[in-house]
This record gives sequence, structure tokens and C-alpha cells, in this order.
Amino acid sequence: MSHPDETAKRERDPATSDAALASDKARRSEVLRTFLTLGLTSFGGPIAHLGYFHDELVRRRGWLSDKAYAELVALCQFLPGPASSQVGFALGMVRGGGVMGGILAWIGFTLPSALALLVLALVAGSLEGPLASGVIHGLKLVAVAVVAQAIWGMARKLCPDLRRTCLALLAMLGLALAQSAWTQVAWAQVGVIAMGAVLGSLLCRDDKAASVRQQAQAAGLSLPVSTRLARYCLVAFFVLLIGLPLVASGSLVDIFYRAGALVFGGGHVVLPLLEASTVETGQIAADTFLTGYGTAQAMPGPLFTFAAWLGAGMAQVGGGSALFGAVIALLSIFLPGILLLIGVAPLWGRLRARAGAHAALAGANATVVGVLGMALYDPLWTTSVLSRTDLVIALAAFIALTRFSLAPWKLVLGMVILGAVRGVI
Repeated sequence: MSHPDETAKRERDPATSDAALASDKARRSEVLRTFLTLGLTSFGGPIAHLGYFHDELVRRRGWLSDKAYAELVALCQFLPGPASSQVGFALGMVRGGGVMGGILAWIGFTLPSALALLVLALVAGSLEGPLASGVIHGLKLVAVAVVAQAIWGMARKLCPDLRRTCLALLAMLGLALAQSAWTQVAWAQVGVIAMGAVLGSLLCRDDKAASVRQQAQAAGLSLPVSTRLARYCLVAFFVLLIGLPLVASGSLVDIFYRAGALVFGGGHVVLPLLEASTVETGQIAADTFLTGYGTAQAMPGPLFTFAAWLGAGMAQVGGGSALFGAVIALLSIFLPGILLLIGVAPLWGRLRARAGAHAALAGANATVVGVLGMALYDPLWTTSVLSRTDLVIALAAFIALTRFSLAPWKLVLGMVILGAVRGVI
């Protein structure tokens, strides 16, 4: 986002303005291409997506630092909505210079799976049989390797001492206890990150000089959002949340906006709310709902694109346009999370600039590693590594990523072929 002084300079110097505009256009084009590739190859759910983002955009392309990426993950874990899509939107803003970059990132990451689910909904297609099961299982093993690589790289930089390593392990222990006693795991994730921030503010106050603090601040997360735009987005979020049930209760916009606004975590977490709002109200058949959810598991990109399947099906039941229903449902379920992310972006920067905030963020960053570590075990490992052969394949994929720097999309392609072969023999 350009500052006023920069804008005035561009107006005085047409050559500078043309060069700057060309640079902005090139960056946004890069954002769209990159996220379109990720949208076509990022299988495995929200936790796996964070691993893909880290590998491609942090480690390979250097769009932002490990520290800033961990801050971004922590911020999006606190906010309702699909965390991985919010992280992707923010990464697009960072690289693309503002909200337009975020929109392009969201389009690229969301469009492939949304289109695929819409087409399958129109033809009532689904993934069945041993071949499809083998392919899906192979993609799950890819997710295990990608997430393990991301955790390994983040742990080395964000847990460099005993205190932060203990915070990460404590976060894993807290989530393990929560999963055995409480079904709302997404809220438990928010809780352990908050705990990490509190403990970090007490245990991680070890900056030695102002220059060190300044360097840490410069390397931290900075989202190019104006205060005015942030206020507008926050107002819009609450106006829609309160107003839609009053003026359009039970409509597609109301159902999917509330689902995106009131649920923390990924598509698995939003499932009960969507089922209660669609199946139990008779707007879509239970079999259609479950078939779409199973199909969405095999798609790359965000699981929230399941809304496209539901929107199309609900519109067809009501005699409307499937395409229109899919678009409305898709936009409605993603909109609240994006509005909140833009709305809190300036507040996050101010908080990080305050004295003592770095210690809290160090603790929160460490617990993010623990959150990802627990997610690697459950649900990824427990639902993917089912045999010794699976263990060998997942380990080989991890080595290919870490030792030989194999591009994730190449690994995905290879595992699809391997999974298909395993499924039919």
C-alpha cells in the first residue's frame, strides 16, 4: 500500500509511477499464479495447507520471515473462519501490496476446488471404489510429510531454547488432554496459544539491547491495511452478523455467513453447524450432504469450498440456479473471516510494537509449533499412517522434501500415481 508521499512522488515523476505500477502488477500476477498452483496441489486440510504455505512462500520464495509467519498463524487461529484461507489472504496482501493482493490469493487458492465441487454437484458425481480410495490415501500421506517438514523448520527457529521448547510441548500436552475431554478442539487451540502468550510474557523477556528489539520488530508481521478500511470491515462484520438473521433468516447468505463467523478452525469444525442449518431444516438431503463432504476431502485447497456443493444443491432443491447458489454460499462463508482479518490487522501491528509484546509473541510462536505438532499426530497421522508400508512411504516423502528439496506438487503427483496403484492391486 502506497503512502501519500510516495503517491505524490509518482504524480511528479511519470517514469517512477509507470515503473511502480508495473512492479505492483507483476507482484499481483505472481500472487495469483502462485496461489493458483497451491490451490491445485494443496491437499490434506488446513494444517497441511499451512505446511505448503511455509514451504513455498516462506522457505522457497522468502515472502516473509519464519517469525512473521508464526505470528500470522497465531493471529488467524484466534479469529473465526478458515484459518488456512485467512493465512493465504494475508500472505497475498503482504506480497501484493494490500487487499487486492489478498483477493487474488483467495481466488487462486479457492477457485480450483470450488469449480470441481460445483461440477460434481451438477452431475451428482462422487469418488467411490478402490482406485479413488487409494488416491485419497496417497494424498493424506503427502499431507503428513508436508506438515512434518513445516514443523521441523519452524521448531528450529521458533523454539531455539529450553523455555520455548517446553512451551511447545506444554501446548501439545494441553491439546491432548482437551481432545480426550472436549470436542471443541479449535477453542482449545485458541486457549493454548493464549496461554503461550501469557507464559511467554513472563519467561521470554531476554532481549539484551534495543537494537535486538528493533530487529525483531522489523522482521515481524506487517499487513498493509489502512485504519479506515479496517474500521469499515469491522463494522460490516458485525452489521451482517446481527442484521442477516433479522432480515434474511434461513437464506443462503444468512446460513453460510453465520457458519463462517461463529466457528473457529477448518471445515471439519464447521460441519456440525452446517448440518444443523441445512440437513435438519430440510434444505438438503442427508445423503447429498455426506456425499459432498466426502468428495470435498479429496479436493485440494480449503475444505470450506464444501459450501459450493451445498449452495448448488440447496439452490436446485429450491428450483433456483445451482451456479448462483454455489457462488452465494461460497462468498458468504469466507466473507466474515476476511472482514475480521482486515479489521484487526492495524491493531495487531500496534500491539506488536508495544514494550513486552515480543516476549508474549515469542511464547505464542512456540505454542503454534506445539499446535501444529499435535495436529500432525491427530488427525493427520492417526488417519493416514495405517500400516508399516504407510510409515515407510511417509518417511520417504519427508526425506524427499527436506533432504532433496523436492517441490510439493511433484510429490503430490507421484503419490497420486502410487496411491492409484496401491488401490487397484
